[in-house]
Amino acid sequence: MKKIGSPHSSSATKLVLLGSGELGKEVAMEAQRFGIHVIAIDRYPNAPAMQVAHEFRVIDMLDPVALESTLREIRPDFIVPEIEAIHTKTLEKLEGDGFKIVPSAKAVNLTMNREGIRNFANKELGLKTSNYRFADNLEDFQSSIKEIGIPCVVKPIMSSSGKGQSLVRDEKEIIPAWEYGQTGGRAGKGRMIVEEFISFDFEITLLTIRHAGGTTFIEPIGHKQVHGDYVESWMPQSMSDSALTSAKQIAEKVTTGLGGYGLFGVELFVKRDEVYFSEVSPRPHDTGLVTLISQNYSEFSLHVRALLGLPIPDLEYYTPAASAAILLEGNVSFPDFKGIEKALSVKKADIRLFGKPEIQGKRRMGVALAKAETIDLARKKARYVRDQIELDL
Repeated sequence: MKKIGSPHSSSATKLVLLGSGELGKEVAMEAQRFGIHVIAIDRYPNAPAMQVAHEFRVIDMLDPVALESTLREIRPDFIVPEIEAIHTKTLEKLEGDGFKIVPSAKAVNLTMNREGIRNFANKELGLKTSNYRFADNLEDFQSSIKEIGIPCVVKPIMSSSGKGQSLVRDEKEIIPAWEYGQTGGRAGKGRMIVEEFISFDFEITLLTIRHAGGTTFIEPIGHKQVHGDYVESWMPQSMSDSALTSAKQIAEKVTTGLGGYGLFGVELFVKRDEVYFSEVSPRPHDTGLVTLISQNYSEFSLHVRALLGLPIPDLEYYTPAASAAILLEGNVSFPDFKGIEKALSVKKADIRLFGKPEIQGKRRMGVALAKAETIDLARKKARYVRDQIELDL
C-alpha cells in the first residue's frame, strides 16, 4: 500500500526537481496534487518551478560536491531530473546508497549525452539509427563528415533546444558548424556527433510510460523544429499501422533497457513504413506540452503517477490538438506581456506563460494550445494564439 505524508511535516514525501524550468513547473504542480513536498533546484533563482515549490535551492548541478551535499541534506524520497546539465556520476553514487533516481541513474546517465544513448540504442539494443561518428577536434570532425557524407547534421554531444546544432549542406559550412557547436554544449567546448541526414517524411515523439502495470503509449505527437528547437507539436500524427507498431516496439525496447518508472519522450524518424530511433529523454518532453489540452491527463500527471508507483488511468483524447511555442526576443528582466485578452478570446484555445524571470536574446516564454476539427486547423489556431502574445516594452 502506498503512503504519502503531509508537506512540511516529519512524514512528508519529498520530491526534488533537478532543473526547474517550465516542464519541471508542471511536474511540481502535479506532484502537489498528491500532497508531495516539492523542492526545486536550479542554477538561477526564481526559475518557474521554484515559484510553485514548497522550497528551492540554487546550486550548480554540474558541481558534484554541491549536488551531493544538497541532496544528502534534503534526503528526498524521489530525485527527478528535468534537464541534462547534471553531474550524473553523483546520481549513480547516490542510487547505490539507496536514493531513488527517476526513472533510474542508468537512464539519466546514458541520455545525458548523445554518445551514450546512441551507442546504447544502436550497438547494445540493435535499433535502426542514422549512421554517425564522434569527433573531438576539427580534424576528426572534417574526416567524420567526409565518411558520413554531405548533407549531415552535427551537434554537441551535450546540448538542448537545438543549441550548437547545424545542418551541413556544403563544405564551406564545415568550419562554421564546428565553431558554432563549440559554443552550444551544456558543459562548454567538447565532443561533437556527426549524423547522416535522413530524408524522413516526418518525425514523432512517442511518449512512453513505464509503470507498475506495464508500458503505456500516448498517441504519436508530430512536431516541427527550427534549428533543432521545438516550435510546434500536434497530435495525433497520422502514420501507417505498420510504422506505429514499429515505433512502439522501438520505444518499448529502449525504455525497458533504460529501466525504472516514469514517462519517456522517445523521438523517432519515420520514412514510409521505416522507423529510425533518434533520441530519448527520461522525462516529460517539450513537444508533449500539447498534452495539456489534448487529453484528460497530461504527460506531467502521468509521469508523477508512474514514478509514485500509482495506477495509470484510462486516457480520453480531445484531439486533434496542437501547441505552438511562444518564443520572444529581447533583453529584459522581469518581462511584461500583452495581447493576452486577444489570445484568450479564441475558442477551444489556451495559453501558459512560464514565468521565466528574464529574456536575453530569444527565449521560450510560454506555449499556445488549441483544439479543432483537423490537425491543420488546430495548428493554425495555435499559431494565431501564439502570435498575439508580445513583450510590453
